[in-house]
Amino acid sequence: MNSTAFHSADILIPNDKVDMSKWAVIACDQYTSEPEYWDAVTAEVGGAPSTLSLILPELYLEDSDVSERIANIHKAMDKYIADGIFTEYKNAMVYVERVQSNGIVRKGLIGAIDLEKYDFSKGSTSEVRATEATVIERIPPRIKVRNGAPLELPHIMILIDDPEDTVIGALDKTSMKKLYDTKLMQNGGSISGYLVDEAAQEKIDSALSALADPDTFNNKYGLSGQPVLLYAMGDGNHSLATAKEFYEQLKKANPDKDFSNHPARYALAEIVDLHSDALKFEAIHRLVYDVDCDDLLYELSHALELNDTESSQYVITCCDGTEVKEYIHKQTSNLSVGSLQNFLDSYIKNKGGKIDYIHGIENVKALAEKHNGIAFILPDMDKSELFPTVIKDGALPRKTFSMGHADDKRFYIEARKITD
Repeated sequence: MNSTAFHSADILIPNDKVDMSKWAVIACDQYTSEPEYWDAVTAEVGGAPSTLSLILPELYLEDSDVSERIANIHKAMDKYIADGIFTEYKNAMVYVERVQSNGIVRKGLIGAIDLEKYDFSKGSTSEVRATEATVIERIPPRIKVRNGAPLELPHIMILIDDPEDTVIGALDKTSMKKLYDTKLMQNGGSISGYLVDEAAQEKIDSALSALADPDTFNNKYGLSGQPVLLYAMGDGNHSLATAKEFYEQLKKANPDKDFSNHPARYALAEIVDLHSDALKFEAIHRLVYDVDCDDLLYELSHALELNDTESSQYVITCCDGTEVKEYIHKQTSNLSVGSLQNFLDSYIKNKGGKIDYIHGIENVKALAEKHNGIAFILPDMDKSELFPTVIKDGALPRKTFSMGHADDKRFYIEARKITD
């Protein structure tokens, strides 16, 4: 079994004494400019056992008490383990059905990704690859959370290109043990999870191996002799990159130790079929503030030769309530988001300012008004372009796309021990 990078794992699920509606909390990289969201989550959880105690919302990454927050996370993990709130399922996979806020069901499969088969660097040819640029500076703060932590909780979603739905679509939940079924807070919809037995796991591995056949892979994309890309990052790119970097640091620090079966070699993740009707690729918009807005727009217009003559790339700017759609005629990337990001990186490096990455047009416009900044509204990317683009061109610019609305991002439920 496990001929590809996706494996079974020893998965921890809270027991039936835990209120799952308070246990499950949305991914830490959501609502980074909206403290009121996390205040509402804190109020709803109260003192109940919750993954809120086990994660560091990125909203707080730059706060003065971040070290104390991380220490409290580790203490909470130790306490939950000592209190016996988890049931551990050995060599397990979990089939999940997430009813999104729009009522559409997203099906997924939770297991462990082998970090030896993952490389997040641009131009990687590994079986598991990043789909967008990884910001190295974002990894060290996350390593501080992972270093000394006995548990990991994933918000990682990895995509497979399975148009015939041979992997997840072949599963039959009626024969599986139901592990949980709960509503999710803050307009998150609902989710249920089922234990995948060994026979079904063998079928999953066979189907994944068929997708990974080099001839099948190259014929699918009209290629010749290209290394197989079977798993492409969807969400949680920096979370998986952190797990990889932490694992590599462990190996380097312990050169004589055998890490072939070490828990840190793997990272818990959910795989989802790219072709799922529940997955809608949406642009991630840019919020820029603490800048001279007039100067930035002037420089942008000249740098990218913006005007109203239609071209293949465009960006909508929203400043002081005024929206302007302009087309890019001096492209520095294959996508609008890449041309804009290249400019913003250079501008902020030279003149200062802050940038945030926002899901939803109305959200970014409201935040631009709140911060006296500029909202940059970008076009959506067609999801069918993802695998061919990553194969041929390498990782996309960071924060190129998002799969669905913020409310529909992964919620933390499953956990796994990462220390030996």
